[in-house]
Amino acid sequence: MTQPVNSLYLKEIMADAHKRTLELGAGLDEEQLMGPKLPIVNPLRWEIGHVAWFHEKFILRDLYGRAPLLANGDAIYDSIAIHHAKRWDLPLLSMRETLNYAGNVLEDCLSLLPDGMASEAQSYLYQFSTYHEDMHTEAYTWSRQTLAYPKPVFDSVLRPADANAGAWPGDAVIPGGAFFSGAPEKTPFVFDNEKWAHEVAVEPFYMAKAPVTNAEFMNFVNAGGYRRREFWSDEGWSWRARTNAEHPVYWLAGERGGWRLRRFDGTEDLPLYQPVIHVNWHEANAYCRWAGRRLPTEVEWEAAALGEPTGDCSKLIMTLRAYPWGGRPPAAQHANLDGRALGCVDVAALPAGDSAFACRQMLGNVWEWTSTTFAPFPGFSPDAYKEYSEPLFYDTKVLKGGAWATRSRMVTGRYRNFFSPDRRDVMAGFRTCALHQASPPCRAH
Repeated sequence: MTQPVNSLYLKEIMADAHKRTLELGAGLDEEQLMGPKLPIVNPLRWEIGHVAWFHEKFILRDLYGRAPLLANGDAIYDSIAIHHAKRWDLPLLSMRETLNYAGNVLEDCLSLLPDGMASEAQSYLYQFSTYHEDMHTEAYTWSRQTLAYPKPVFDSVLRPADANAGAWPGDAVIPGGAFFSGAPEKTPFVFDNEKWAHEVAVEPFYMAKAPVTNAEFMNFVNAGGYRRREFWSDEGWSWRARTNAEHPVYWLAGERGGWRLRRFDGTEDLPLYQPVIHVNWHEANAYCRWAGRRLPTEVEWEAAALGEPTGDCSKLIMTLRAYPWGGRPPAAQHANLDGRALGCVDVAALPAGDSAFACRQMLGNVWEWTSTTFAPFPGFSPDAYKEYSEPLFYDTKVLKGGAWATRSRMVTGRYRNFFSPDRRDVMAGFRTCALHQASPPCRAH
């Protein structure tokens, strides 16, 4: 169960999440706040109301027994009950009314917290509902990219000094052994799909020390990789043919055969040493086949990110660390998170965040696809929001590590993201593993 935390912390994170929502809605006109009907985005006006309704439903109503603030709130904002395509046609509140509703819900939630330590139930629901808003603010961010809206303006933006550090080539050698995957039972906060830690066997393997860069993926594109059937699965080739995909979705052909990148409503030269982003699982797998590589499994990814070697580097040590660098929560020197950089940085940046095997940026910058199909761990049981994970089991793929817009308070090395393999609007990239098993001793630092 969730460990009790101080009410001041809950107030701080909840208010901060709401602030990010306001930042992402700012500067958009009424037409942009609704946007076009697309299967991969929500109307932002609806989505902001949904997040406020979620706080109200699970905190004010379910935890405290309060009456609904909106008589028709469930009929408008319950994402489980309301089909996606209908969300543009609902009798939505105006944007001013939506923000007033969200502000009132926030004020009521904060006013009901006690002085000092919150209860276990309060600690869980306030954190989970905040993380739910964090997930949506990341979605608001990639929606602005999808729709070519202006770059958002965040109050705290700070690109790291080594943002242009270049490439980080080579493989790390990850030794085999027993490893704990999933969250230990005494973890301060867990999502239901992380329950519970269980021992798995890992064979030794080679993993790239960095995600695949734009420069590396460009070689695949320029080699005609999107038109060569032998690199694609049947499902992937069907997706490619259906969408006429010839390159990553936001790449633009430049002059003299080069490539440019659309970032929000502007374009720039393709940043060669940043990780490729906004590619789907099919594209990642096709690249791997072209390169003679493969995607890591979820367990391999966790072992490389969170594992530690024995003194002679011959075995993987059972570890309960939460982050690649150890137990301390992410800070600016560890990972590109929280939207601080307003985009990706080069894959060699932020060495302070390295794992024990010198794998860099396993948190932040881009989500990383794995080969693993999202499924429950032994001991899984749904929590208060029963639809969070269970409906997506077996139909989605696991991503790990967080992206540049992911909130650092939410993500750990054990966090399991999950999307269908055709989604390339999400902030996803990937790193690769060698096809052959590793045998030399590892080079831990």
